[in-house]
Amino acid sequence: MTLSRRKTLALLGGGAIVAAGGAAAGFVTTRTPKDALRPWAMAGQYSDPCKRALSYAILAPNPHNRQPWLVDLRRDGEVTLYVDANRLLPHTDPFSRQIIVGLGCFLELMSIAAAQDGYRVDFDLFPDGEPCPDLDGRRIAVARFSPQTGGEEPELFAQILNRRSLKEPYDMARPVGAEVLRALEQAIDKGSEVATTNAPDMVQSLRDLTANALQIEFETPHTYKESVDLFRIGKREVNANPDGLDFSGPMWEAMRLTGLFSREAALDRDGIAYTSGLDMVRDTAQASMAYIWLVSEGNTRADQIAAGRDWVRLNLAATAQGLGVHPMSQALQEFPEMARLYRQAHELLAPDGGTVQMLGRLGYGPQVPQSPRWPLDAKVRTV
Repeated sequence: MTLSRRKTLALLGGGAIVAAGGAAAGFVTTRTPKDALRPWAMAGQYSDPCKRALSYAILAPNPHNRQPWLVDLRRDGEVTLYVDANRLLPHTDPFSRQIIVGLGCFLELMSIAAAQDGYRVDFDLFPDGEPCPDLDGRRIAVARFSPQTGGEEPELFAQILNRRSLKEPYDMARPVGAEVLRALEQAIDKGSEVATTNAPDMVQSLRDLTANALQIEFETPHTYKESVDLFRIGKREVNANPDGLDFSGPMWEAMRLTGLFSREAALDRDGIAYTSGLDMVRDTAQASMAYIWLVSEGNTRADQIAAGRDWVRLNLAATAQGLGVHPMSQALQEFPEMARLYRQAHELLAPDGGTVQMLGRLGYGPQVPQSPRWPLDAKVRTV
C-alpha cells in the first residue's frame, strides 16, 4: 500500500523521536510552549473591567495568528483600538480586509466578556475616518464601558476558552445536520448575511474550490514565503514569538532537532516538507462535511468589522454544538494570482452581489490544543 505524504511525514516525525533516543526523546516529549499558552489561563484574572474583557478578546481568531491589535487604556472606562502595522499580511491580504475582520472578532469577544461582567460596550468605529485602501495609524475603534443589567450571553461567553480553529481532517462518516446549521445561523446578528450548506454537490464544489485556492497560495512564491516566514518551530520559537503559525509538540520538535523540518526545508519545492505540506492542506480541504459563509452588501471597513463580529459568534456557537470550524478564505484573498478563484467564489456564494467576507469548513474532529498568544500587557500602548 502506498503511504500518503501526510502519513510519511508523521512516520518521519515518529522516527525522529526514536532516533533522538534516551534523554533527548524525553526532552522533545515535554516541549509544550507553556509561556505562550499562559494568556488562556490569565483570562478574567484582572481587577479592572476593561482589562478583564480584553483578556478574553486577545484569544480571538485572526489571520495567521498575527494578533494585530494594540490598545490604549489611558482613559478610565475606555479602550481605544489601533492596528499594529507591523503585523499585516501584505502578500495574502493586500488590502488588509482579513486583518480588519480579525479585529472585529477581537471587539466582539471584548463585548461578550464585558456583558458577562455587567458592562455594556458602545463602539465608535473609525472615529478618524476609515483607512482605505491601506491601514495607517488612525483609530480603529473607541470602546466605552458603562454598567448595565441584563444583556449577558452566557452560552457564548462559556465557549470562549473552549473555542479553537479546528484545522484537522473531519470525520467523514459523521454528517452535519440541518438543525445544527440553523443554530449557527441564528448566532449571527451584527449585519452579515449568512448561508450554510451540507448538500453533497455544493459541498464537493467547495471542497474543490478551497483545495485549489490553497494550492495557488502554496505555489505562488511570495504568498507562500509570507506564511513560511511566520513559522514558529518548536517550544523556544513559539515562546519567544507567540504569534504566526505554531509548529510545536513532540513530532515537530523532533523533526526540528534532526533537521527534517525547518523554514529552509519548507521552501525547498522538491523536498518532503514542501510536497507533504501541499498534500496535507489539499487533503484537509477535501475532508469537510459542510460549509458556512458570510456576505456583506458592501465592503467598507465597517462591513469588515461586522463580519468579524459575526464570525466569532458563529465560532462560539459551533463550539457549543461540539462542531469544528476552520476558516478557508484563501479563495477570497485579493492578490492577482487568486483572481480567477475569487470570481468563482463570488459567483458561487454571492450570486446576487456583495462581498464574501468569510468562508469556513465545518465538521466533527479531534480535540486540538490552544493556540499561542501574546500576553495582554504586550498589547497595551503606552505612548
